Amino acid sequence: MHINPYGEEPVRLACELANDPPNSLAQLRSRCAEADLVVEGRPSRADLETTLRFLDAWLEVVDAPSDAARAGRLNALLAEHSEHPRLTNHAGDGWHVHYRGRRSLGSMLAVVVSVGTAMHLTARGMHRLGRCGATDCDRVYADTSRNGQQAYCSPRCGSRSAVRRHRARAS
Repeated sequence: MHINPYGEEPVRLACELANDPPNSLAQLRSRCAEADLVVEGRPSRADLETTLRFLDAWLEVVDAPSDAARAGRLNALLAEHSEHPRLTNHAGDGWHVHYRGRRSLGSMLAVVVSVGTAMHLTARGMHRLGRCGATDCDRVYADTSRNGQQAYCSPRCGSRSAVRRHRARAS
């Protein structure tokens, strides 16, 4: 990612991948490219499997029942996947910090998402990651709203829920 490899962008990518998991290596590569993630080396089928396993573990962070549990689960992912920080200009697009060595696409995604999630939650608030509040939706969202009160994965789900509440009161 060219702007911030460990902030809001990787958390959004994680939400997108968790909500609509890639079913092929080509789809995973394409979605990483759309997110401006610089992929080094040649990804393999194992990268897709690693990514899907990681997303299952990351969803445990999303679904944690408390801030302390969320921090504990995220710390476990950070311990498993990240390394000491280092400066790099590997893509020739400017110096930035990496928390990983040269690795496969699957492990790189695990690092970028783990560190990005940690930075997102510590900068914006531990509550800024969740599941849609609509009764018929369980999609994941990263709250990047100004006031930190996001409760739905999309404006569509928020509107549908508001209509349901209105109709329930009217009847």
